[in-house]
Amino acid sequence: MDFGLIDKKAIIPASSRGLGKACAWSLAKEGVKIFLNGVSEESLEQTVKEFTQDGFIVDYVLGKIEDEDTRKGLLEKCPDPDILINNSGGPPPGNFYDWTESDFIDAFKSNFLSSTLFMQDVIPGMKERKFGRIVNITSAMVKNPNILLGLSTSARSGLHGISKALSRDVAKHNITINNVLPERIDTDRQTQIIEMQSKLMKVSFEEAKDSMEKQLSAGRMGTVEEFASIVCFLCSEQASYISGQNISVDGGNSSSLF
Repeated sequence: MDFGLIDKKAIIPASSRGLGKACAWSLAKEGVKIFLNGVSEESLEQTVKEFTQDGFIVDYVLGKIEDEDTRKGLLEKCPDPDILINNSGGPPPGNFYDWTESDFIDAFKSNFLSSTLFMQDVIPGMKERKFGRIVNITSAMVKNPNILLGLSTSARSGLHGISKALSRDVAKHNITINNVLPERIDTDRQTQIIEMQSKLMKVSFEEAKDSMEKQLSAGRMGTVEEFASIVCFLCSEQASYISGQNISVDGGNSSSLF
């Protein structure tokens, strides 16, 4: 299927590895010009090398996406993006009563503010060009809150709210905005969580992983490729009538009806 994305341009923050990288790769295979971002120059250069070896057009900006200069740098390299995949690392789990004002502010900046300001920057141009695809990578914890991940849940819930309101306002300009909610996708973050659980349970990594996967509806974690294929479709011409949605990619694990 031709997704109608050849020569489109995509900005993808936090894309040197994990979900962001997988989304970039999936879009690049559809002919999209990719603008990457990350905080590790070594990881970014390796990712760029992998992409260019396969003939993909790619560039990058080093820096934290929470920093205004990083966002400006991406927009200087790609002033007219057709696609924005908002992605940011989640804050670590913790105890609600231990979190400080600074912890909440940092989570807000990372998981709400940077994505919202990016949308503010790119939507006017998308309106002029009569095409825009915005996908926010958030978290399953928005639909199924867990107090241990309260920092992520609270900040990302705000992003869902502003995105829904915006989606209604921009739909007439052929701009879609959707949220994709991953759960238990096999990434470095999940590896870290399993390592933490193995220490708490005093079992091996493989035993902790097996225990976790047995609790999942699908009996396994999802792959980054499975996740990225959903994001890629949402950026396509075929998905032009899908907007304002919260799409879970969790192997049916959510108990939420909506």
